[in-house]
Amino acid sequence: MITKRTQYTGRQKAAIFLITLGSDVASQIFKHLREDEVENLVFEMARTDKITSEEREMILNEFNEMMMAQDFITSGGIDYARDVLEQALGTKRAVDIINRLTSNLQTRPFDFVRRTDPQHLLNFIQNEHQQTIALILCYLDTQKAAMILSSLPNRIQADVARRIAMMERVSPEVLREIERVLERKLSTLASEEYSATGGIDAVAEVLNLVDRGTEKTIIEALEEEDVDLAEQIKKKMFVFEDIVLLDDRAIQRVLQEVDNQELAKAMKSVDAEVQEKILKNMSRRASSLLREDMDFMGPVRLKDVEDCQQKIVNVIRKLEETGEVIVARGGEDDLVV
Repeated sequence: MITKRTQYTGRQKAAIFLITLGSDVASQIFKHLREDEVENLVFEMARTDKITSEEREMILNEFNEMMMAQDFITSGGIDYARDVLEQALGTKRAVDIINRLTSNLQTRPFDFVRRTDPQHLLNFIQNEHQQTIALILCYLDTQKAAMILSSLPNRIQADVARRIAMMERVSPEVLREIERVLERKLSTLASEEYSATGGIDAVAEVLNLVDRGTEKTIIEALEEEDVDLAEQIKKKMFVFEDIVLLDDRAIQRVLQEVDNQELAKAMKSVDAEVQEKILKNMSRRASSLLREDMDFMGPVRLKDVEDCQQKIVNVIRKLEETGEVIVARGGEDDLVV
């Protein structure tokens, strides 16, 4: 029977930990992992046989220690974490935990900005170069990034959005230099691999959360500078599945402008929730005919489905611009009565 912690790989420990938590909790954790990570863990869980209570307790204790150390590092840095752990667990155990944590877990750059109040952060970065601002926003959660982007001076909003969209990979050396210039102490990057940041998806997700006025100003400015880039961003900002976010009256208005054959194709690859949301806003006869069209349509190329979905999204955006439908966005708290 294996009882020593060093005889387990990190993946084996993770698999045992997830099995211990149970399928409901494990499935929620999987939602935050990459597809390859999920596949590797599921494979490891499948090949893990019986787990003794001793093994289970050992893995849970290690996880608790690692999370406790991570919390201390986040709140006070590595030196602070080491001091606290030494008092609680002794020097040897503290050093062992810190070493394993810093060697196996990569600390994301700009941790300090994620713990900073958005208004203070805005005051801190708004006079920085637009490229620096764009890089920092890439590492924030989208809600905070949207709030800061909305509050930046109008003259630089579009430029910052453009830089986020065009950003792909940033070397650790550049990240560390920016962190040094900003005079903040961060944990050393554990990996020398390039960090993926920004891109079309990143800026689209942020713009989806800013208020409509800010979004319109930025998109119009981007269209003047780079039409293709602006169009790519707009296509990502509201996808066909987001139609469930519209109220019934808005969906009914959209359906008046949509060709039934294109609608049937568009609905071929969506889940039941989206289909039901659309069908319930049609008359009984119309929904029955649409179901028949979908059933008898046969296989459809994915590109044709996506093209039809994009046409409908374009209809929604056009109706939104004329004020005929309202798309809920971050930063828009006014009630329409």
